Amino acid sequence: MIRRLTIFGVGLIGGSLALALRRAGTCDEVVGCSRSEDHLRQAVELGVIDRYSLDPAEAVAGADMVVLAVPLGAMGGVCAAIRDHLAPDAALTDVGSAKGSVVDAVREGFGELPHGFVPGHPIAGTERSGVAAAFPTLFQGRRVILTPLDTTDIGALAKVRTMWEETGAVVESMSVAHHDEILAATSHLPHLLAFGLVDSLARMGERDEIFRY
Repeated sequence: MIRRLTIFGVGLIGGSLALALRRAGTCDEVVGCSRSEDHLRQAVELGVIDRYSLDPAEAVAGADMVVLAVPLGAMGGVCAAIRDHLAPDAALTDVGSAKGSVVDAVREGFGELPHGFVPGHPIAGTERSGVAAAFPTLFQGRRVILTPLDTTDIGALAKVRTMWEETGAVVESMSVAHHDEILAATSHLPHLLAFGLVDSLARMGERDEIFRY
């Protein structure tokens, strides 16, 4: 059970996580934080979060689970703002895709890697974005990859794993390096397939007809 969940960046992913945990009945309170107060007001009106703060330090006060759902470029600044205010037993995780870069940003922001930090990557999304696009079943049956570090506390890892399982996700663990190797390979796959298809069509006698329009 999560007593207080603080989400930095209440968009599609962060908002859907909050809604999924509400639906599961495994989170007492959700606090949002971002730079846009209008955005946060909307999240309250939609019932995604209970309250919000524009002050990162205030937002994490009393939180036992903190989720970084902000762009990579903002992670270091958020971590620097909360490093002296995060509860010692709080679990900290993220939803970024390039885990090596996320780890570097968190290390830079805190000055070291917190023992409660569990890097994560939910493989989910839609063509829409923003808190208005959030829905509670986004992670149902989807994979969430956790990449625990040598410094990661096993209790924090278990807590983050349980959180994602409560959303209906299938949770797997692997190293940061292995995750990023897979990501790099799969990110190039659509381009390889496209080039392969064009090359195959180009070898056909109907090339002019195919590309006429």
